[in-house]
Amino acid sequence: MGRNRRSKTASDIKISGIADKGMSVGRDPEGTVYFLQGGVPGDTVDAVITKKKKGVPFGFVKEIKEYSPDRVDPFCEHFGVCGGCKWQHLDYKIQVEQKEKQVRDSIRRIAKVEAGEFLPILQNEKLSFYRNKLEYSFSNKRWITEEEVASGKEIIQTKALGFHRPGVFDKIVDIETCHLQNDSSNKIRNFIRDLTAEKEFGYYDIRANKGFLREMVVRSNRDGKIMLILIFGKREKEKINYITEKLIETFPEIVSLFHIINTKMNSSFYDLEPEHIHGEEYLTERLGEVEFKIGPKSFFQTNTLQAENLFKIARDFADIQPEDNVYDLYTGLGSIALFVADQCKSIVGIEEIEEAIDLARINADHNNITNSTFYAGDVKDLLTDAFVEKHGKADIIITDPPRMGMHPEVVEMFLKLETPKIVYISCNPATQARDIGILSEKYTLEKIQPVDMFPHTHHVESVALLKLK
Repeated sequence: MGRNRRSKTASDIKISGIADKGMSVGRDPEGTVYFLQGGVPGDTVDAVITKKKKGVPFGFVKEIKEYSPDRVDPFCEHFGVCGGCKWQHLDYKIQVEQKEKQVRDSIRRIAKVEAGEFLPILQNEKLSFYRNKLEYSFSNKRWITEEEVASGKEIIQTKALGFHRPGVFDKIVDIETCHLQNDSSNKIRNFIRDLTAEKEFGYYDIRANKGFLREMVVRSNRDGKIMLILIFGKREKEKINYITEKLIETFPEIVSLFHIINTKMNSSFYDLEPEHIHGEEYLTERLGEVEFKIGPKSFFQTNTLQAENLFKIARDFADIQPEDNVYDLYTGLGSIALFVADQCKSIVGIEEIEEAIDLARINADHNNITNSTFYAGDVKDLLTDAFVEKHGKADIIITDPPRMGMHPEVVEMFLKLETPKIVYISCNPATQARDIGILSEKYTLEKIQPVDMFPHTHHVESVALLKLK
């Protein structure tokens, strides 16, 4: 059977792959392609269709008629509710096969080139507790599960500290145990929830844009040390001091603590100034031979161990020589630039966020790295003929843009510069393939390797080496 147009349903869809935002992709017996919420590769399902985008139906799984042999039991009690780790019920071997296929298909279909060498995906050794940063939200409206509603029992607890329910902006899934970060993260979060519940401190009401406790961010390093950032919706000094003192007293692993007061309509705190309350101003972490100081607002790869492997791949692809001049674009806090600085004559980093560049310079000094130079600004604005004249033509460009990929003007500049080698690191196979397709006018794709940074999610990174023809 195919689609029932009247009822907007579809039948006997065979799920064959995974797609963006945790969706599955499959075909019905007539060959129509569907993107669905729910289902794993190997399932046969019936679905409800909710919309069409460019003629392609999107919807959700209504019934699983045949279960995939690659299904596994999810290990998290919050699976399917909090919205994270959407592929936890799919065998990890199949997860990485699907991610590798996603990168391969993007190169062939979007870039329309063939890689000289397509290396197998680098799998993640740790399938849980691999993140070094998590953000939790407080809410006076807890997400009530279907099971709770069906039980008929009186629901008393209405507050929550945890993650946003997907598609529901004003309700939070209360988290007891998250398997993404070391257990100190769980202990600190649950301690704060119990402490503030006992004292009846107010949780944030996002609809009314008011409330006391708003968000918290937990950063950790390999040594188990913690940086904690507490975000409050208003300044209530006695309550804030009480929470702070209890945390410091109970958790010696908290070596750095910050407060932020956020009274804005949105929850972003990157335009606000954190107040340093306790311990060190930075959390330190090591990648290779470089020690990084990480601040409360720093962007740092959230999977430390796999980030180190990712950087090693990029360094190996670049094959940097002692006399090489290297550009590192979208450098963040200079993590890749400083990681490879000992291999080259000089390295120049560009990053749009000024605070990140300040920290890149601090980290260069901290590691006695003297051959690096960093600039704050948009790559498309700074990477000009005058910039190249000042710093010399690059022998190698390393670029690690955000998910949207590189600005067209940057890609055009690459074609103009004719740098011998480009190492392109990406967290979005589609935009990476788009840019590689444009660059193929003058470059060959020598090799590419996917890297799984985030098990149980659809996210996949890839590193590509491009050489001037």
